[in-house]
Amino acid sequence: MTQIKKWKLIQSEQLIKDQWADVRKNSYQKNDGSIIEPFYIYGFPDYATAVAITKTGTVIVEKIYRAGLDTIALELPGGCVDTTDTSLSHAIERELLEETGYRFDQIEYLGKISPNPTTNTNVMHMFLAKGGVLDPNAVRDTSEEVEVIEMEWDDFITAFKTQAFIQSMQTCTILYALMRLNKLIV
Repeated sequence: MTQIKKWKLIQSEQLIKDQWADVRKNSYQKNDGSIIEPFYIYGFPDYATAVAITKTGTVIVEKIYRAGLDTIALELPGGCVDTTDTSLSHAIERELLEETGYRFDQIEYLGKISPNPTTNTNVMHMFLAKGGVLDPNAVRDTSEEVEVIEMEWDDFITAFKTQAFIQSMQTCTILYALMRLNKLIV
């Protein structure tokens, strides 16, 4: 049985570095001595997202334009973890309030997943938020054009089953939330 070891980084060249992306062109030596180059590493901020349930039992989702696929997508609320966030819970509370205007009684951490551990350095932190109420004094972030929708639970499950949610990390968040709620569907 082969013992897996990390590759040796030979060289790293910074191609892009700003607040949203850190792209490096690396060269690695594998354990058999062969060289892999170029090998691109993409650094992005960590993300946080939540299945957000109101006090009345509806699920808060968003419609938002996504330029990468040039589509209007149905998504869960969430966004980047900022360097100013004091904790991951603070990050998702801030994102929920900025994007939806809702505050939540309970926020539970469900874990983290990687969008692509082959090339990406970031992770998605998953949450389940319950007991949401609209805060009429919330200051919404207007830099993104987001339509906030309260979906009935059955409509949310139907949207999930019919693959209306296309963001893969968010579909994982939905699955983990369904497991936590003991409502995993077949």
